[in-house]
Amino acid sequence: MTKKLEDKGINKIIKVISLVLYYGFATHIPDIPFYKIAIPIRAFLAKRILDECGNNVVIMQGVYIGDGSNRKLGNYSGLGKNSEIGKYVYIGDNIMMGECVIMITRNHKFESTEIPMNKQGYTDYFPVVIEDDIWIGTRVTILPGVNIGKGSIIAAGAVVTKNVDPYSIVGGVPAMFIRSRNK
Repeated sequence: MTKKLEDKGINKIIKVISLVLYYGFATHIPDIPFYKIAIPIRAFLAKRILDECGNNVVIMQGVYIGDGSNRKLGNYSGLGKNSEIGKYVYIGDNIMMGECVIMITRNHKFESTEIPMNKQGYTDYFPVVIEDDIWIGTRVTILPGVNIGKGSIIAAGAVVTKNVDPYSIVGGVPAMFIRSRNK
């Protein structure tokens, strides 16, 4: 029992140090011309920050991952430059992601017209699930509770407000079905 508590304490210290190094240093290293050192440093730190982090991940410059809790990044997956990954986001294997992708998992409350919206607090979290083998284009916004099915493509600039079926191509604001990748 004491050993478990010691391990938990050490892991917490390692996570805090990794967060300081990630946000204080690693996230600022330019990808070009430092690609060969920046990517491995960020991947090394992400393994110590995220709840789950796969092998051979690519995290580009300026990616925000919060404190890493309740976030998963699968094997051979990448997070695009200046992207923001909210709490309760689960990203599968083999994900390609463009720059400035935002994954939101909760919203502001706004039901009362008697109370200013900025004083009403937040809704509960609604997880975002990104299944395997997905390409997410630049400047995509994924809203709370969305599940993106395996093998899908999300066109650049799309705002994804509802679930995406496997092997679908979607785009637009709000994102609409364009076609299936299945023949």
